[in-house]
Amino acid sequence: MLEAALISSDTKINLAKASAVIVDGSQQSLEVMVQLFHGFGMGSILPADSLETADRHLKLKKADLIVIDPTISGGLGFELIHTLRHGAGPNKETPIFLVMGHVRRADVARCRDSGANYVLTKPVSASRMMERLLWVRRDNRIFIECPNYCGPDRRFRFEGPPPGMDGRRSTDLKAALGDAAEPNLSDEEVASLLKPQRVSFDL
Repeated sequence: MLEAALISSDTKINLAKASAVIVDGSQQSLEVMVQLFHGFGMGSILPADSLETADRHLKLKKADLIVIDPTISGGLGFELIHTLRHGAGPNKETPIFLVMGHVRRADVARCRDSGANYVLTKPVSASRMMERLLWVRRDNRIFIECPNYCGPDRRFRFEGPPPGMDGRRSTDLKAALGDAAEPNLSDEEVASLLKPQRVSFDL
């Protein structure tokens, strides 16, 4: 997996055992991205300039990373991501990076809701891509599966539901809390608890 392949025991970058599927309808962009991952020492790179080729690659075996321009074939790349996330194939939970030439605010929301891990804008520098690879390795968000969404938790901070609203997840606390079982401590009582006390021991 990417987690094991990225960092070896001596902390050097090692992608020799990692694999990536790169999907882009632009032959030039595809070649640039392939060369970038070759430069990283990626062990296996499967390029795809069409959704049909990408589908064959992704059904063949599990990849450690998927990089896709979702605007391929007029935006049908989003459907490929949806199929991967909601299906039962080997790449259901594989990290997905979306790479786009122009990213608007609405595009970011659509990318997030599609189940992608991260969005990058073209042209992608080697340092920026490596930052994202290291980031996704450390990413500890859980994988969510529900009828309307499948993918990494869209919340980057675990702060619970918005104020005044019940959470939709089993781990969310209810917004309405019960009354305190006992009166609040006074300032003096709090201070006495925090004040250091001298203790003597008989030996």
